[in-house]
Amino acid sequence: MTDLDIARKVVPQAISQIIHDLGIPADQALSYGRFKAKLPLSLINPSKVAKSHLILVSAISPTPAGEGKTTTTIGLADAMNLCGFKTVAALREPSLGPVFGMKGGATGGGHAQVIPMEDINLNFTGDFSAIEKAHNLLAALIDNNLQNKKYSLNIDPETIAWKRVMDMNDRSLRQLEIGLGSKNGVPRKSGFDITAASEVMAILCLSNNIDELKYRLGNIFIGLTVEGKPVYARDLKAQGAMAALLKDAMLPNIVQTLEHNPVIIHGGPFANIAQGTNSVIATKMAMSLGDFVVTEAGFGFDLGGEKFLDIKCRLSGLHPKAVVLVATIRALKYHGGAALETLKEENIEALHLGMHNLHRHVENARKFGLQPFVAINHFTFDTGVETEIVMKYCRQWDVEAYLCRHWAEGAAGAVDLARAVAEYALKAEPDFKPIYELDQPVQDKIGIIAREIYGASEVVYSPKALLDLERIAQLGYTALPICFAKTQYSFTDDPKQLGDAQNFAIHIREIELATGAGFIIPIAGDIMRMPGLPNIPAAENIDIDNQGNISGLF
Repeated sequence: MTDLDIARKVVPQAISQIIHDLGIPADQALSYGRFKAKLPLSLINPSKVAKSHLILVSAISPTPAGEGKTTTTIGLADAMNLCGFKTVAALREPSLGPVFGMKGGATGGGHAQVIPMEDINLNFTGDFSAIEKAHNLLAALIDNNLQNKKYSLNIDPETIAWKRVMDMNDRSLRQLEIGLGSKNGVPRKSGFDITAASEVMAILCLSNNIDELKYRLGNIFIGLTVEGKPVYARDLKAQGAMAALLKDAMLPNIVQTLEHNPVIIHGGPFANIAQGTNSVIATKMAMSLGDFVVTEAGFGFDLGGEKFLDIKCRLSGLHPKAVVLVATIRALKYHGGAALETLKEENIEALHLGMHNLHRHVENARKFGLQPFVAINHFTFDTGVETEIVMKYCRQWDVEAYLCRHWAEGAAGAVDLARAVAEYALKAEPDFKPIYELDQPVQDKIGIIAREIYGASEVVYSPKALLDLERIAQLGYTALPICFAKTQYSFTDDPKQLGDAQNFAIHIREIELATGAGFIIPIAGDIMRMPGLPNIPAAENIDIDNQGNISGLF
């Protein structure tokens, strides 16, 4: 039975009932049909946020075998509700690029899902579309100003850093020549990024209200004038119109799990090329509505977890009371060198080797003053011997590990983890601290992340990256946090180096400046901000019939 089949067997409650159960007046929500709604920012209550307990779910380095981080986030939230702890889950929105590519959606799996999964994975409430339009409006205004002789800002086309975006994997759009032809603008090199990599996406996810949204949008760095002066979106008077396009996209979305528990879904930056967490306002909304909030950070702890703590928590003033690291036995064996097609077979040697990857993530969490729990996301072909090996290692590391069967059993399969995490969060006062200070030099901050989180022995900068560092210093933005763009599959910048890589260099090919979002983006290795489709895209299996039933969607 597919995830879609399981989801269709559940009769969802009307979203009005989910909202009512949270104590929200019916006239406060903006309904998107029977099973989706948006919530006004007026529901965010700072005093309730301060009393709520935030739980972060992260994972080991991702593999083709899958780890089930979103599934575990949903299963844990359901289990906590089952145990009597009023809990709200907070997730990111899925991008159409991975949905039609190879990763799949972002609604969980098995009996730990959010619904309506077809709607959530395919356009949802239009947030991504609004972000795309706002981003591309600025691109159009830039190109219009280049040929506007009366009101020209005298922008040097060679310095323009702002590309266009679309929510699809399309490698052919990475590099383009635009403005060709005598009446089609000023010719220059440009290209497309995927919408999840847009700075507008990052800005929306870090803004607390419309005024802050407009301020951040106005701070977007565009390029330099021919005289060498910086040009920002506010110089084009773009921020008002961009914010107007984002009016509804700023409002967090509410849906439900298969067990009819509330889930806030909002924003969708990738963790390998952006900050990889849902919006600040979605997290605060969830914390205003629940005594506990379970949220996730994209990919492994080294990418999403680090950015959640060093960027989002630093900005918002929030921090998690507990961290859950998700691992599967098959993914650990893959990190230990087992071939993908053999992961259903017991392989003790590979499992022992793969445990080093989990250990690195455990130690990374502790560097922020946080004590992690390990969730072993169970598969039916895992053996008792393999499970006990993982448990034994965790005991040696002084980490509590729990075998979780939420995929097969729903909330009941994660009760032990739920009770342990909730009880710990109620009494814990973590000594949380970011891994670096903002006033440190940019190269020092990059080096700290590379050494302390990735385990690199050195950082190697290309000539272009060194020039970028000089430009950042000249513009006066050295005190911003760091947001690495790097492969998610490895601690290194080489996706083929699995497990616990040692004695390697991180290669920085260029450094982008996101002045609106408020961070510096070192781009390591061959990571692309516009992914491509695989040889057999998932889109080939997706279809719809005359009754509107979608098939092939997971």
